[in-house]
Amino acid sequence: MRKIIKRSVVVLLAGVLLFSLSGCKKKQKKDEVQRYAWPLGTSSPEDTVTQLYAEKFAKEVSRLSHGKMKIEVYPNSTLGGDRELLESCKDGDIPFVVQNTAPQVTFLPDTAVFDLPSAFTTIQQARAAVDNEEFYQKMEKVYQKGGYKLLGYADQGFRVMSTNKNVKGINDFKGQKIRTMENSYHLKFWKTLGANPTPMTFSEVYIGLQQGTIDAQENPYEVIVSSKLYEQQDYVVETNHLPHYISLIVSDEFYNSLSKDQQKIIDQASQTAKVYAREASDKRIADRIKIIEDSGTKIVKLDTKTQKEMRKQAQPVYDAIKKSISKDIYNAYLSGVEK
Repeated sequence: MRKIIKRSVVVLLAGVLLFSLSGCKKKQKKDEVQRYAWPLGTSSPEDTVTQLYAEKFAKEVSRLSHGKMKIEVYPNSTLGGDRELLESCKDGDIPFVVQNTAPQVTFLPDTAVFDLPSAFTTIQQARAAVDNEEFYQKMEKVYQKGGYKLLGYADQGFRVMSTNKNVKGINDFKGQKIRTMENSYHLKFWKTLGANPTPMTFSEVYIGLQQGTIDAQENPYEVIVSSKLYEQQDYVVETNHLPHYISLIVSDEFYNSLSKDQQKIIDQASQTAKVYAREASDKRIADRIKIIEDSGTKIVKLDTKTQKEMRKQAQPVYDAIKKSISKDIYNAYLSGVEK
C-alpha cells in the first residue's frame, strides 16, 4: 500500500511538473509567478544536514527569483527511496534530489571513487578534493551522461564506527560483526580489516545492536545520534574511513528547459546552500559528540599509526575501484593527498 501511495504521489507531481514545464516554454509575463512548486526529494529525516541543505537551496531559489521560482522539499522517502528518487529524477518526474553518493554507484559507476577508504585525514581535505575544478568538471560529465546535472557536494562529516569493543589498534577490528550498507566496496574494506561486515536494513540496526545480532555499525555522527544508536554501544571510534558526501542533483532535461536567468538562479542558490550545509555539519557534529559523551559512551580517537595501517590494509579496495572507474577521475580525486 505504501508503494502504491508513493507511486501516486510521484504521478501527481509529474503531472503538475509537466503542466508547469509547458508554461516555462511559453513567454512569461514580467511579473508572472510560478503557480506550482517543483518537488525536491530526499530519503533522509527532517533533523539532518541533508534536510538543511535541501531547505536552504529551496529558500535561496525563492529569494533570488523574488518568489517566482518555488521548490517544495519532500523528506523521509515520501517520494521514494534512493533508487526510486534517482530513477524519477532521470525521467524528469522529480527534478531535484539531495542524497548520499553511495546509492548512485549502480547508476553512475564512476561515483565509486567516493568509496575509496581512509583517503583523507581531515574533512577539509575531502572537501578540497570534490571542489577541485579538474575533478568536479569530470564528475559533471559523469552525471550528465547519466541524465543528471550536478549542482554540488556538501557532507555530514566522516563516517565513524560505533561498537562495544575499545579499538586501540588495527587488530581490534578483527572478528567484529559490523553492519554496513549493501555496497561491495564497503564490505570489502571491512573484510580487509578482519571484521565480519553484515549488510542490514537500517531500520533493523538498533534492534540488531540491542539483541547482539551485530556488534557494531558505521555511520556519520548525525545518524548515530538521530537514531540513538549510541544507547546500545560503549564506544564511538573515529575511524573516519569515508566522507559522507551529500550530492544535490537536478534532471538534466529539466535544467535545460529553464531560461538562462533561471539556470543562473539555480546555480547560485546551490553554491550558497553547499557552504551553508558544510558549516551546519561542522557545528552539529560538535553538538552530537557532546550528546554521546554525556550519555556515557566514549569517543575513541585513532592514532596516526593505526590510520595509516587502515589505509595500507585497504589497498585491495583501491585496486578494485581503480579497475572499475575512469583512471582520470581516480587520479584527480586523490591528486591532493597523493602529492
